[in-house]
This record gives sequence, structure tokens and C-alpha cells, in this order.
Amino acid sequence: MALVSIIIPYYKKRGYIKHSIQSVLNQTFQDFEIILVYDDDDKDDLLFIEKNYSDNLKVKIIKNPKNLGAGTSRNIGINNSIGKMIAFLDADDYWMPQKLEKQLSFMKKNNYKFTFCNYQRTINKKVIEVISNKKQISYNDLLTDCEIGLSTVILERSIVVENLFPPLKTKEDFLAWLKITKRNIIAHNLPEILVNWNYSKNSLSGNFFQKIFDGYKIYSDYLNLGLFKSIYYLALLSFNSLKRKL
Repeated sequence: MALVSIIIPYYKKRGYIKHSIQSVLNQTFQDFEIILVYDDDDKDDLLFIEKNYSDNLKVKIIKNPKNLGAGTSRNIGINNSIGKMIAFLDADDYWMPQKLEKQLSFMKKNNYKFTFCNYQRTINKKVIEVISNKKQISYNDLLTDCEIGLSTVILERSIVVENLFPPLKTKEDFLAWLKITKRNIIAHNLPEILVNWNYSKNSLSGNFFQKIFDGYKIYSDYLNLGLFKSIYYLALLSFNSLKRKL
């Protein structure tokens, strides 16, 4: 199996980052590189990260000149990576030890270019399993419901478009998957829980109003669906997202 580049944008996640990186270093599949893109104007955490990982040959640290956001940071990480496969991990999430091995084997066996898996959410020490019942997800499926967790995704580099992630504060991953699946590339689900998603207080993904604003912008500005279709799809997306949290 091919080298995997794991892209981790970093912004104020000091309490989580060691666990996140260690979950990658502990993988049963070891042919990977970690591209950590430091995206914080405050450099205190950078010293902490460099102290722990600057001597690790598997970890490459890239420093943004200023805070550019998670989406742009992921694009920078992709552009500085060399792997045939691209995986994503948020700095407060972590992987189960066999995540890479199982998912890459699943991709190789079936000749899939875009895969994701199930995950568990941890909020205030409460763990909730997030299970997708779909074996595959198309562009039309994604328009009304995004069941693809960012930290679960592995892509073949050949399908990654330039500037895959837009400069949005939230839902940048949702638009990235739409960009890919719009080219008739299907996302395939490995039905195992291999990722833990953590909710942290400074996570923009937890900001309800920001997500509504960015969701509308995706439909209206990026997909050019017009006012009424944008509102319709946003309502369905929000409803389906809420169902998963109940």
C-alpha cells in the first residue's frame, strides 16, 4: 500500500494534540507522513509542538505566517505532502490503532478512491456512536445530508482538486466533498468505528449560527442554486444533522 499523507491543521488545541498525533504514530500501518500546519498567531504552542516532534522524521511542521483558517491550512498541507493517499485529522480528534490499515485495505481491495468510516463523538465525556447506514454517498446524497466526518476520510491524491477546501469558517469539508462527488466520484463507507471526534469549546464546528451562515453560502455562492433551493437544501441538511445528535 502507498504512502499516506496525514494533514493536521493546528489552532489552540494544546490539550488534545499529543493524543491526536500519538494515535497516528501508534497505527499498525506505518508508511505515512504527518503534515502539521500550525495556524495560530500565538507561538507558545508551537514551541510545545516542536519540543515534542521536531526530531520525529514522520512529522513535518509548517508554520503559517498568520492565522489562515482550517480549510486553507489543509490546502497548504496537501500542497506540501508527497503521499499517494491523503488523510485528514483534526487536532482534537484521534484514530483507533487499525484505522489506516483497515481503510487502506478496504480501498485497495475494491479500487475505491474516496472512503470514510463511522466514528464516535465525545462531548462532556459522553460518547455517542455516529453510524452511517449508507454504503456509498453520491453528490445528490450529500446535497441534503453530510454523513462524512472529516477525520474519517482517506482520498486518493489523483481526485484531489486544487484548493479543495474553501476559506470558510465552518463546513469547508462539506464543500470539499461536494466538489469531489460532483465529478461522479462516489464516497464509500467502511462500516466500522475507527475515529473519535472530540467537541472542544473553541471549535468553530460547534457554532450553530456560523454553520447556518456558511451552509447557505455553500448552496448560494459556491453551487449557485438560487435563494429558494439554497434555503430548501439548507433546511434538509440542518434537519438531518440535528437527527444525528439526538
